[in-house]
Amino acid sequence: MTTSYGTPVVLDRREGPHGEVVLRRHGPLLQIIANGCFLMDTSDGRSERLLVDAALAALDGRPRPDVLIGGLGVGFSLAHAAADPRWGRITVVERERAIVGWHRDGPLAHLTASALADPRTEIVESDLVDYVNETSATFDALCLDIDNGPGWTVTEGNAGLYAPAGLASCARVLRPKGVLAVWSAEPSPEFEGTLRNVGFQQVRTEEIPVARGVPDVVHIGVRPG
Repeated sequence: MTTSYGTPVVLDRREGPHGEVVLRRHGPLLQIIANGCFLMDTSDGRSERLLVDAALAALDGRPRPDVLIGGLGVGFSLAHAAADPRWGRITVVERERAIVGWHRDGPLAHLTASALADPRTEIVESDLVDYVNETSATFDALCLDIDNGPGWTVTEGNAGLYAPAGLASCARVLRPKGVLAVWSAEPSPEFEGTLRNVGFQQVRTEEIPVARGVPDVVHIGVRPG
Protein backbone atom coordinates (compact mmCIF):
# COMPACT_ATOMS: atom_id res chain seq x y z
CA MET A 1 0.00 0.00 0.00
CA THR A 2 1.32 3.44 -0.94
CA THR A 3 1.21 6.13 1.73
CA SER A 4 0.15 9.60 0.56
CA TYR A 5 1.63 12.58 2.39
CA GLY A 6 0.17 15.34 0.24
CA THR A 7 2.23 18.11 -1.28
CA PRO A 8 5.89 18.49 -0.17
CA VAL A 9 6.72 21.69 1.73
CA VAL A 10 9.99 23.47 0.90
CA LEU A 11 11.92 24.28 4.10
CA ASP A 12 14.95 25.87 2.45
CA ARG A 13 16.23 26.53 -1.05
CA ARG A 14 19.79 27.61 -1.81
CA GLU A 15 21.86 28.37 -4.89
CA GLY A 16 25.33 26.93 -4.49
CA PRO A 17 28.37 26.60 -6.73
CA HIS A 18 26.92 23.43 -8.26
CA GLY A 19 23.34 24.60 -8.70
CA GLU A 20 20.19 24.56 -6.63
CA VAL A 21 19.82 22.45 -3.49
CA VAL A 22 16.48 22.12 -1.71
CA LEU A 23 15.40 20.69 1.63
CA ARG A 24 11.72 19.86 1.85
CA ARG A 25 9.35 18.06 4.19
CA HIS A 26 6.97 15.46 2.79
CA GLY A 27 4.77 14.23 5.61
CA PRO A 28 7.21 12.86 8.24
CA LEU A 29 10.07 12.68 5.74
CA LEU A 30 12.85 15.17 5.04
CA GLN A 31 14.09 15.14 1.45
CA ILE A 32 17.13 16.61 -0.32
CA ILE A 33 16.76 17.63 -3.97
CA ALA A 34 19.73 18.83 -6.05
CA ASN A 35 19.13 20.55 -9.39
CA GLY A 36 15.68 18.99 -9.50
CA CYS A 37 17.08 15.48 -8.94
CA PHE A 38 15.85 13.58 -5.88
CA LEU A 39 18.89 12.53 -3.86
CA MET A 40 17.68 10.96 -0.61
CA ASP A 41 15.24 11.18 2.24
CA THR A 42 14.89 10.05 5.84
CA SER A 43 12.56 7.12 5.07
CA ASP A 44 14.97 4.22 5.54
CA GLY A 45 18.76 4.37 5.68
CA ARG A 46 19.40 0.62 5.44
CA SER A 47 21.59 0.90 2.36
CA GLU A 48 23.53 3.87 3.78
CA ARG A 49 24.23 1.85 6.92
CA LEU A 50 25.25 -1.11 4.76
CA LEU A 51 27.72 1.18 3.00
CA VAL A 52 29.54 1.68 6.30
CA ASP A 53 29.16 -1.85 7.64
CA ALA A 54 30.30 -3.54 4.43
CA ALA A 55 33.44 -1.41 4.37
CA LEU A 56 34.24 -2.24 7.99
CA ALA A 57 33.65 -5.95 7.44
CA ALA A 58 35.96 -5.97 4.41
CA LEU A 59 38.75 -4.49 6.54
CA ASP A 60 38.81 -7.84 8.36
CA GLY A 61 39.35 -6.68 11.91
CA ARG A 62 41.80 -3.83 11.27
CA PRO A 63 42.00 -1.88 14.56
CA ARG A 64 40.54 1.65 14.67
CA PRO A 65 40.40 2.21 10.89
CA ASP A 66 39.97 5.73 9.54
CA VAL A 67 37.07 6.30 7.17
CA LEU A 68 36.30 8.97 4.60
CA ILE A 69 32.57 9.38 3.94
CA GLY A 70 31.83 11.11 0.66
CA GLY A 71 28.57 13.03 0.98
CA LEU A 72 26.79 14.06 4.17
CA GLY A 73 23.25 13.79 2.79
CA VAL A 74 20.68 13.24 5.51
CA GLY A 75 23.43 11.89 7.76
CA PHE A 76 22.64 8.16 7.93
CA SER A 77 26.18 7.05 7.07
CA LEU A 78 27.86 9.50 9.44
CA ALA A 79 25.52 8.71 12.34
CA HIS A 80 26.01 4.97 11.83
CA ALA A 81 29.80 5.23 11.70
CA ALA A 82 29.94 7.45 14.79
CA ALA A 83 27.74 5.01 16.71
CA ASP A 84 30.36 2.28 16.18
CA PRO A 85 33.38 2.59 18.50
CA ARG A 86 35.46 0.41 16.19
CA TRP A 87 35.98 3.28 13.75
CA GLY A 88 38.86 5.68 14.25
CA ARG A 89 38.87 9.06 12.51
CA ILE A 90 35.63 9.84 10.61
CA THR A 91 36.04 12.45 7.88
CA VAL A 92 32.99 13.61 5.92
CA VAL A 93 33.46 15.54 2.68
CA GLU A 94 30.40 17.57 1.62
CA ARG A 95 30.46 20.23 -1.08
CA GLU A 96 27.11 21.87 -0.33
CA ARG A 97 27.39 24.39 2.49
CA ALA A 98 23.60 24.38 2.82
CA ILE A 99 23.56 20.68 3.71
CA VAL A 100 26.26 21.16 6.34
CA GLY A 101 24.25 24.02 7.81
CA TRP A 102 21.04 21.99 7.91
CA HIS A 103 22.90 19.47 10.06
CA ARG A 104 24.68 21.95 12.31
CA ASP A 105 21.70 24.08 13.29
CA GLY A 106 18.81 23.28 10.96
CA PRO A 107 16.07 20.70 10.36
CA LEU A 108 18.53 17.78 10.05
CA ALA A 109 20.39 18.54 13.29
CA HIS A 110 18.50 15.97 15.34
CA LEU A 111 19.80 13.18 13.08
CA THR A 112 23.50 13.88 13.49
CA ALA A 113 23.97 15.98 16.65
CA SER A 114 25.74 13.17 18.52
CA ALA A 115 27.89 12.28 15.53
CA LEU A 116 28.96 15.89 14.95
CA ALA A 117 29.85 16.20 18.64
CA ASP A 118 32.01 13.06 18.46
CA PRO A 119 35.71 14.04 18.64
CA ARG A 120 36.49 11.55 15.86
CA THR A 121 34.30 13.46 13.38
CA GLU A 122 35.56 16.12 10.99
CA ILE A 123 33.43 17.83 8.32
CA VAL A 124 35.34 19.07 5.26
CA GLU A 125 33.47 21.46 2.96
CA SER A 126 34.90 20.48 -0.41
CA ASP A 127 34.01 18.81 -3.67
CA LEU A 128 34.82 15.12 -3.22
CA VAL A 129 36.37 14.80 -6.68
CA ASP A 130 38.75 17.67 -5.91
CA TYR A 131 39.44 16.28 -2.45
CA VAL A 132 40.54 12.81 -3.56
CA ASN A 133 42.66 14.37 -6.31
CA GLU A 134 44.44 16.80 -4.01
CA THR A 135 44.54 15.52 -0.42
CA SER A 136 47.68 14.10 1.16
CA ALA A 137 45.59 12.30 3.80
CA THR A 138 45.08 8.55 3.63
CA PHE A 139 42.28 6.34 4.92
CA ASP A 140 41.47 2.71 5.51
CA ALA A 141 38.02 3.00 3.92
CA LEU A 142 36.26 5.29 1.46
CA CYS A 143 32.44 5.20 1.66
CA LEU A 144 31.09 7.21 -1.25
CA ASP A 145 27.47 8.32 -1.63
CA ILE A 146 27.43 11.55 -3.63
CA ASP A 147 25.28 10.42 -6.57
CA ASN A 148 22.45 8.06 -7.39
CA GLY A 149 25.09 5.74 -8.80
CA PRO A 150 28.06 5.58 -11.18
CA GLY A 151 25.75 5.99 -14.16
CA TRP A 152 23.37 8.51 -12.59
CA THR A 153 25.40 11.45 -11.33
CA VAL A 154 24.04 14.63 -9.79
CA THR A 155 26.39 16.84 -11.81
CA GLU A 156 28.39 16.03 -14.91
CA GLY A 157 31.72 16.60 -13.19
CA ASN A 158 31.11 13.70 -10.82
CA ALA A 159 31.23 11.17 -13.66
CA GLY A 160 35.02 11.19 -13.66
CA LEU A 161 35.08 9.76 -10.14
CA TYR A 162 33.82 6.41 -11.46
CA ALA A 163 36.16 6.32 -14.45
CA PRO A 164 39.64 4.75 -14.30
CA ALA A 165 41.40 8.03 -13.43
CA GLY A 166 38.96 8.82 -10.62
CA LEU A 167 39.22 5.33 -9.16
CA ALA A 168 43.01 5.61 -9.33
CA SER A 169 42.72 8.73 -7.18
CA CYS A 170 40.54 6.81 -4.72
CA ALA A 171 43.15 4.04 -4.60
CA ARG A 172 45.86 6.65 -3.95
CA VAL A 173 44.19 7.87 -0.75
CA LEU A 174 43.53 4.32 0.44
CA ARG A 175 46.07 2.55 2.60
CA PRO A 176 47.22 -0.93 1.52
CA LYS A 177 44.27 -3.35 1.56
CA GLY A 178 41.95 -0.42 2.17
CA VAL A 179 38.32 -0.64 1.05
CA LEU A 180 36.35 1.39 -1.44
CA ALA A 181 32.55 1.20 -0.98
CA VAL A 182 30.25 3.00 -3.44
CA TRP A 183 26.48 3.39 -2.97
CA SER A 184 24.22 3.09 -6.01
CA ALA A 185 20.48 3.13 -6.61
CA GLU A 186 20.90 0.24 -9.05
CA PRO A 187 23.46 -2.47 -9.80
CA SER A 188 26.17 -1.62 -12.33
CA PRO A 189 28.08 -4.56 -13.83
CA GLU A 190 30.01 -2.03 -15.92
CA PHE A 191 31.28 -0.30 -12.80
CA GLU A 192 32.26 -3.65 -11.29
CA GLY A 193 34.31 -4.29 -14.41
CA THR A 194 36.01 -0.89 -14.16
CA LEU A 195 36.93 -1.57 -10.52
CA ARG A 196 38.59 -4.83 -11.54
CA ASN A 197 40.32 -3.28 -14.54
CA VAL A 198 42.00 -0.58 -12.43
CA GLY A 199 43.30 -3.17 -9.97
CA PHE A 200 40.78 -3.42 -7.15
CA GLN A 201 40.45 -6.93 -5.72
CA GLN A 202 37.63 -8.86 -4.05
CA VAL A 203 35.13 -6.83 -6.09
CA ARG A 204 31.54 -7.61 -5.23
CA THR A 205 28.07 -6.04 -4.98
CA GLU A 206 25.79 -6.23 -1.94
CA GLU A 207 22.08 -5.58 -2.43
CA ILE A 208 19.33 -4.06 -0.30
CA PRO A 209 15.86 -4.94 -1.66
CA VAL A 210 13.41 -2.06 -1.97
CA ALA A 211 9.61 -2.07 -2.05
CA ARG A 212 9.46 -1.41 -5.78
CA GLY A 213 11.99 -1.60 -8.59
CA VAL A 214 15.64 -2.60 -8.62
CA PRO A 215 17.54 -2.93 -5.31
CA ASP A 216 19.87 -0.35 -3.85
CA VAL A 217 23.42 -1.70 -3.87
CA VAL A 218 26.87 -1.14 -2.44
CA HIS A 219 29.83 -1.86 -4.72
CA ILE A 220 32.92 -3.05 -2.82
CA GLY A 221 36.55 -3.24 -3.90
CA VAL A 222 39.81 -3.72 -1.98
CA ARG A 223 43.06 -1.99 -2.86
CA PRO A 224 45.92 -4.47 -3.21
CA GLY A 225 48.37 -4.69 -0.29
